Amino acid sequence: MDLQLKGRTAIVTAASAGIGAGIAECLAREGTTLALTGRNREALEGVAERARNLGAPATHVVVGDIATLDGAHAIADGCRAALGGRVDILVNNAGGARPLKGEESEAFWEEAFAFNFASARRVTGRIVPIMKAAGFGRIINVTGAIYGKAMNGGAPSKAALLSWSRMLAFELAPHGITVNCVAPGRINSVQILERLHPTEESRQAFIRDNIPAGRFGEPTEFGNVVTFLASPLASYVSGAHIPVDGGGVRLGV
Repeated sequence: MDLQLKGRTAIVTAASAGIGAGIAECLAREGTTLALTGRNREALEGVAERARNLGAPATHVVVGDIATLDGAHAIADGCRAALGGRVDILVNNAGGARPLKGEESEAFWEEAFAFNFASARRVTGRIVPIMKAAGFGRIINVTGAIYGKAMNGGAPSKAALLSWSRMLAFELAPHGITVNCVAPGRINSVQILERLHPTEESRQAFIRDNIPAGRFGEPTEFGNVVTFLASPLASYVSGAHIPVDGGGVRLGV
């Protein structure tokens, strides 16, 4: 299937590894020109090179701290300039979750909402006028679990991202711009394999109890869903929240 992405341009945030790198690779295979952002220039350069080898006509690297107001605006403006002022696709992938350990603090919540929600809102605000002027745009926001059994900063801030995304979908639909969210389950990455499930025993236990597919997913399996949503073929999909989690469930017994 031709996704009609040749000649299109895309920004992918947090693209240096894991899900972000997988999204970049999938978009590259469709002939999309990429602006890749993150804090690690060397890692981003590696992803950019792989993307070019896979078919991206050009790749650009923009380094910065997306969790700050000035950093998010600088990243958006740098990507826009690198892409020649045209941005067809924006993938807000930056995010993460830290468990609440010890006493709750304002700094803990401010950090979580800055990284998981405000970063996407700030970058999007700089890019939407370009999409409106073109009459075309695809915004895909990477969410995650929006509730959990243990307190952490990621779930409430990702819930805010989801709520905001759905309102934005209503607002931007008349301009030819779709807004969708994609929620990853357990996807093979450094965060999952080294921090969340550092042992094979813990991985297999989680898979047994929660993932009917019987395995963790691959970054490109997630990236394929994002790439379809980024295409003109997905013009009638907006305001959706799509899980990519191998049928992940919790069964009450």
